[in-house]
Amino acid sequence: MRRIDELAQALERGTTTSRTLIEESLAKITDPNGEGRRTFIKIHADQARTMADAADQLRAHGRAPTQYAGIPIALKDLFDIAGEPTPAGSAILADAPVAQANAPVVARMLAAGFIPVGRVNMTEFAFSGLGINPHYGTPTSPWDRASKRIPGGSSSGTGVAVADGMAAAGLGTDTGGSCRIPAAFCGVTGYKPTARRIPITGVLPLAPSLDSVGPLAPSVACCAAIDAILAGQTPTTPVPLPLNGLRFAVPDNMVLDNMDDTVAATFDQALSTLSAAGARIEKTRFADFAELPTVNGKGGLAASEAYAWHRHLLATRGSGYDPRIRVRIARGEHMSAADYIDVLNARTRLLASFDRATAPYDCVLMPTVPIVAPRIADLDDERAYNNINMLVLRNTALGNFFDRCAISLPCHRTGDAPVGLMLMGETMGDPRLFSIATAVEAALR
Repeated sequence: MRRIDELAQALERGTTTSRTLIEESLAKITDPNGEGRRTFIKIHADQARTMADAADQLRAHGRAPTQYAGIPIALKDLFDIAGEPTPAGSAILADAPVAQANAPVVARMLAAGFIPVGRVNMTEFAFSGLGINPHYGTPTSPWDRASKRIPGGSSSGTGVAVADGMAAAGLGTDTGGSCRIPAAFCGVTGYKPTARRIPITGVLPLAPSLDSVGPLAPSVACCAAIDAILAGQTPTTPVPLPLNGLRFAVPDNMVLDNMDDTVAATFDQALSTLSAAGARIEKTRFADFAELPTVNGKGGLAASEAYAWHRHLLATRGSGYDPRIRVRIARGEHMSAADYIDVLNARTRLLASFDRATAPYDCVLMPTVPIVAPRIADLDDERAYNNINMLVLRNTALGNFFDRCAISLPCHRTGDAPVGLMLMGETMGDPRLFSIATAVEAALR
């Protein structure tokens, strides 16, 4: 994987061209021995080549809109692209009316000169953390590919596209971990912003109270640059904070439960590395976590808000859904308005409580996912699917419920099973989190 700043420098120096980068991406996408046919739902080959030639001409005349002009990216299948339907990984919306305009996040990436090479696969309607899709196939994690392991979801195609070099970076969404989980399983970096910073207009919703749009990319700096563009800001390189003296909280309740041996050993090694660099690692108990099973017991915000959007489609075309996704959405049917308001009120109360609990710390650390990527074949059983899905989403969903920014960094050794280290910052503390994550990334490398 090449970082987008490296690609930008190569374009500026003239040691490569946008057309070359696009052809390299398309070659990897169409490689019959690769994962492209399961990773991409639609390839924009001709359009990408035309845009690349235009970017090269603009750069030759000193008119490139930004340093990133001409760099290939992947777009998750739930972003509106003008003139195309937005299936969101489903079969039933493949022939839906076309979008009349680009989603604002897509428009901002295009204005910066990035070139979408296609729409990438995802969990149907983004409602699972595993990345399995029965309609378009499931792209496999780059680790132990012979065993065909899950890529993580719901932004499965984005994670695999970045890991395999089919795109330099990509956009995903994150309602309960959908940027960070595939980042952890695919060995890349995934970012969930404070949700309100990035517009979600033109993004097919899962649960608008929790939905956010974020990047998956090779590095923290890549994610920071794309995040700034998505927020309508000018990208700047994060300045790393000195680790010496930073105070990191590691929750000792819930988030460390049921870790497999690989994740436990890798996470402990990461903590040791940060401690050796001078960071203060403190295990602490967050009482607010204990309330979440009760608060979300009837389906929470995700099921209720998803059902509100899907109820008419379920009534007319429900048989076309992945049954595992249909069941999860249908939980919202049994929630009353009072149940929904109870969740909103509880969330408001717990947000304030958790803000007070984390105020003494610079960051909260935990494993992104407590297990390494399981085999797809082991999740054919519905009970196994549901159990692993809940386990995979458990840690990451905290960031969405508590309205935080969070990032997953690879913390494993080269060649080992990918493991993600998650850093959770404060609400609207995105710039500081990028500075901390830059320092942590350097220490882990």
